Amino acid sequence: MYIPKDFNVQDTGTLHSLIRQNSFGLLVTTDAQGTPFATHLPFLLDEIAGEYGTLRGHVARANTQWQHFAAEREVLVVFPGPHAYISPSWYETQPSVPTWNYVAVHAYGVPALLDEPRLNELLYATVAVYEGTHAEAWQFDMPPEYVTKTMRGIVGFEIPIRRLEGKRKLSQNRSEADRKRVISALMASGRAPEREMAEAMLPTESKEELS
Repeated sequence: MYIPKDFNVQDTGTLHSLIRQNSFGLLVTTDAQGTPFATHLPFLLDEIAGEYGTLRGHVARANTQWQHFAAEREVLVVFPGPHAYISPSWYETQPSVPTWNYVAVHAYGVPALLDEPRLNELLYATVAVYEGTHAEAWQFDMPPEYVTKTMRGIVGFEIPIRRLEGKRKLSQNRSEADRKRVISALMASGRAPEREMAEAMLPTESKEELS
């Protein structure tokens, strides 16, 4: 990923936080012929497993992407965060051109398949993480034979992260006046993505006031 220094995020804790906040990622692999393939998946992050953490997920067995996993063949997982179009009409400084603000994390590593007990653990952990945000959480309480049948149809994997890249393009290269005008314009939008970007651009103390 192209990352100018103004937008570079290197702190591992910050990168982990961004992954947790935007955990529906894009798994990108290549097959033996070098043809790229991508699948949109939810991921769990184990922050303390390995130098940069470990990602875990699963795909349908019918999805042949898991067959791309090979020793020493890196894969890429992209975690896109908030993003929004930025109009030059919002800037005090002129002339200016349009751009796009966004947040993204790229994680690289070599995947390995999970055995049945660890796949079972992953399924329960995934449900616990995502159902935990609901008032009436669904419980993974089903007949054992149904669980066994379900597990036959999926493949679990983990990716020890070898490299982490983060980018937060939030108008850091603009003047303070321009940044304030962009935040104000995005906040005035009726669209959720623009307002989410505005909140991402706010100084830390302003975010604390909103929370």
